[in-house]
Formats: sequence, C-alpha cells, structure tokens
Amino acid sequence: MTEHVQGTGAVELVEFGDFECPYCRDAVPSLKRVLARLDGRVRLRFRHFPIPARHPHAEHAAHAAEAAALQDRFWEMHDVLFAHPEALEDGDLVGYARELGLDVARFEADLRSPEVAERVAADRAAGVAAGVTGTPAFFVDGERHKGFYDVETLVDVIEDAGA
Repeated sequence: MTEHVQGTGAVELVEFGDFECPYCRDAVPSLKRVLARLDGRVRLRFRHFPIPARHPHAEHAAHAAEAAALQDRFWEMHDVLFAHPEALEDGDLVGYARELGLDVARFEADLRSPEVAERVAADRAAGVAAGVTGTPAFFVDGERHKGFYDVETLVDVIEDAGA
C-alpha cells in the first residue's frame, strides 16, 4: 500500500489523525495553508490513529480512506470524511465513494479486506510506539511537536527544522 503524502519538501510533517476527531478536522485548513505557504519545502504524511473508545466510526472511516487509496483517491476521501464526521456509516462511506467516482464494488470489497485493516492497524501501532495517545499528533522530522498547530506555529517549527 502506498504512503499518503502531499508536498515534496525535505522537511516531513507527520500527522497521526482520526477521522471522527473534531481537532483533526479543525487542523485540515491549517495544514492546507501550511502546504501552500511552504510549497516545495515540506511534505505532509498522514497516518491513521483511530480512537474507537471516543470515536466509534473512526476505524471504519480509516478503512474507507484506505479503500479509496487503492484507487488513488486517498486525499479526496480524506477531505470528504473530515467534511462529514457525523455521517460515517457504511451507506455514507459508499455514497462518498460513488461521489468520488470510485469503482464502488471494488471499494466495498476493499473496505472489508484484511489488507486494509492491517494498514490501519500498522499506522496505529506506529503511533503507539511513538508515544501518541491522542489526536491530532504531529511530528516534524521525527520529533514530536506538542505545541499549537495553527498555521504560524507550524510554519515556524517547519522552517526551524529546515534551517
């Protein structure tokens, strides 16, 4: 399975996120502005960290994002899922796949595949190993960023890492 990366810069910003987390949803516009502002200097990597105890649909939503990724549409599904955190039931997920022009039969099969489940579990395990306990969790070039994740703060941290 492919990694979920946007941008081409030398500095890597990793987000461990949960599609049902309101803080992750709130971070999306900031991350898009950071990528635009630091175009060519930063790359964003998304890793799954569903927290089912707090967000009962998050893990299945992560599976949907991975199923979309198998049709090269991860980021489109990422954006749709964060835009609709209150609608993450199977019917909603299939509807999003249809809206994105995915092969729906393939999406539904991939949504339930062990490979997709293993990918999400591997991301979560990597987060646990890195000390992640909540979302969003950010790392800049492998170092945990525990501060705010507004545009200015992230730009400063990324520019410092790239200096």
